[in-house]
Amino acid sequence: MEPGSRAAGERAGERSGPGEVLLLGVRHHGPGSARAVRRALDAARPRTVLIEGPPEADELIPLAADENLRPPVALLAHAVDEPGRSAFWPMAAFSPEWVAIRWALEHGVPARFIDLPAAHTLAWQRETDEHPEPPGPPPGDGPGVGAGLRDDLRVDPLATLAEAAGHDDPERWWEDVVEHRGPGRRDPFAPFTAIEEAMTALRETYGAEGGERDAVREAYMRLQLRAAQREFGDGAVAVVCGAWHVPALRRRTALSSDRALLKGLPRTRTDLTWVPWTHRRLVLAGGYGAGIDSPGWYAHLFASPDRPVERWLTRVAGLLREEDRVVSPAHVIEAVRLAETLAALRGRPLPGLSETTDAVRAVLCEGSDVPLALIRDRLVVGDDMGEVPATAPAVPLQRDLDRLQRRLRLRPEAAERELELDLRKETDSERSRLLHRLRLLGVRWGEPAVSRGSTGTFRETWRLRWEPELSVRVAEAGVWGTTVPAAATARAEADAVAARGLAEVTGLAERCLLAGLPDALPTVMQVLADRAALDTDVGHLAQALPALVRSLRYGDVRGTDTGALAGVAAGLAERIFVGLPPACAALDADAADEMRRHVDAVHSAVGLLEEAVGPERGTGLHTRPHARLRDGWRAVLRVLSGRDSVAAVVRGRAARLLLDGGEVERDEAALLMGLALSRGTPPAEAAAWIEGFVGDGADGGLLLVHDERLLGLVDGWLTGVSAEAFTDVLPLLRRTFSAYETGVRRSLGELVRRGPGERSSVLGADSGTAGFADDLDAGRADAVLPVVRLLLGLDGEQLNDTDTDTDDQLTTATT
Repeated sequence: MEPGSRAAGERAGERSGPGEVLLLGVRHHGPGSARAVRRALDAARPRTVLIEGPPEADELIPLAADENLRPPVALLAHAVDEPGRSAFWPMAAFSPEWVAIRWALEHGVPARFIDLPAAHTLAWQRETDEHPEPPGPPPGDGPGVGAGLRDDLRVDPLATLAEAAGHDDPERWWEDVVEHRGPGRRDPFAPFTAIEEAMTALRETYGAEGGERDAVREAYMRLQLRAAQREFGDGAVAVVCGAWHVPALRRRTALSSDRALLKGLPRTRTDLTWVPWTHRRLVLAGGYGAGIDSPGWYAHLFASPDRPVERWLTRVAGLLREEDRVVSPAHVIEAVRLAETLAALRGRPLPGLSETTDAVRAVLCEGSDVPLALIRDRLVVGDDMGEVPATAPAVPLQRDLDRLQRRLRLRPEAAERELELDLRKETDSERSRLLHRLRLLGVRWGEPAVSRGSTGTFRETWRLRWEPELSVRVAEAGVWGTTVPAAATARAEADAVAARGLAEVTGLAERCLLAGLPDALPTVMQVLADRAALDTDVGHLAQALPALVRSLRYGDVRGTDTGALAGVAAGLAERIFVGLPPACAALDADAADEMRRHVDAVHSAVGLLEEAVGPERGTGLHTRPHARLRDGWRAVLRVLSGRDSVAAVVRGRAARLLLDGGEVERDEAALLMGLALSRGTPPAEAAAWIEGFVGDGADGGLLLVHDERLLGLVDGWLTGVSAEAFTDVLPLLRRTFSAYETGVRRSLGELVRRGPGERSSVLGADSGTAGFADDLDAGRADAVLPVVRLLLGLDGEQLNDTDTDTDDQLTTATT
């Protein structure tokens, strides 16, 4: 495979003469192959260039001359009647196919795609999905699927050739013989002749490994090649394709046999366009079959023909400096020397990625592998994302989305980034609506995240990351409408009708409010009311209520009329109040725990319902004020806490909620606990009651720390449990108390260790234990007043004699 071979040059020269075909077998996404293709085309000056790819995309080739079409990009083909069925043909700046397209456009030479049409590819893909035929690769993933040299070969040509050459690493061998070597100095065709000879030997050894699909594709390419020879019979025809196909295209076959292979192929209507692609999606780990391990490194090799190692290590040093690591010019010089020495010791013509990585680890990272992960993510792979001009064909929905992205200054980016939105600002509010509408359409460009700056409802945090597949999702969503609002509205209405559960409809109503879709709400609300009237499962109603109540708060922030939601929410709450006590009886452990979560959710929802609408506003469908809903919920909690048929964990939770709400005093709570922990209660049931009462994190532990009677009841019950029963209840108790913070557990342990006889002294004023005195410690309370006043904005200029009452109130509140 020596590029300077005279015999190889003679054979290539003969084949590139007038009327002959110049076959340039390449590896997809190879910078060395791309440079060799340009050199060969410059030397041969063909009258036409044929490229492996779907021929329906011939009309898109002129767009490659547009400066706004910047690789990496991909040809996207999708079925018109089934947009979700699609295929990609990615191209990077260092892809030989892209170089061939650019060369043809620069020299005014017609360029055409000659692979099997996407109409057949997508139809074949559908038939394969419906009737799988193991084994074999699925069709329809474009020219990059399979090994780098051919599309769907089950035997890796690179590995076979590398093994024959005595190398155990196919990637490194290919880099040495192709990517790290320039094109033939004396004969630009010699590398392709050598590759063709190698592929011919492989095909003779392994035969038609690609099966029927490979034979059909090569038959179609031969037909296209014959047509080009007839049209340009007096000049050279150049073909850029995967190296594996070269022997098949060189072989003389009967025209009738090629046509017979193509007879009766399934087909479907397709649309094609250019879409942005990313370096990250070119990686093997990204799910792209003919991907490469290091697209960022290959892009660097292609863009830096001179001194690539020095330039690469300079970029690495810059990245490390951005991360506050000390890297001097001397480090870079030493790393270059080490990489070159390693390449010489390993017999490589140029330091490759492995040599530069070893040099970076030893010199720039001081032997640590931790920074190497950052270097691989940012440089070796990279987040480069291509661009497509507005003149590229697109479905109307995509054009509307592009317009909104430009107007709202939301540029799609391959790298993940956080976006903080203040919904009080018009632009941010529109951005929020756009992202929520896209999520309704299944275009998950953004994912909601927890805000680090504020927990208010006027703040939103999103994580944005544009993936190439989202272009398919947009095309698929185009069936719902030509604009984002119209499509989202239609999709929401269809989802509401098709929803199977009440919780799905309430969640959809919440998303419609977030997305600002008032036209979809009447349909959604009608479906919601119908489902709520027919659904008798209290669990379903309890799941639906919180989302519905949360939606009521959006009216203030987003300016949405939520009046209709209030009536439905109130009616839903009343039905829960009636059906909850019977639903909490005769439950097993799992069902009881789920019902406890429903009780918590309803409790929070009832409080939000009054807060969102106001205590004096009517409910629309119901005339009584929301304050009465809270009274009704308190009555339900009392029933749950005192009814023996109710599951123990639910009874304990109801008692705790009543205590927290001030509906029962400590004496009554202690009485309820005493009854639940009496000797006649089975130990497992008593442990479940404790879990419901105090098993909610730090608050439950603090309640026991500060209430001697409750702690004494739990301690007394636990010490009286028999050894056999203790083994059964231990896992439940461990789960309950392990949720407490370390300090709370330590305090409980100290109190229990002292025992009932000494616990009162621990909690008394004379014990010296902080926080357990009977009377207020005014000195300690006064110490925090300056900080509290600062937090409340009461600066020194406001201090006067009338502030004594304020200080007293602050002291009481603080303690």
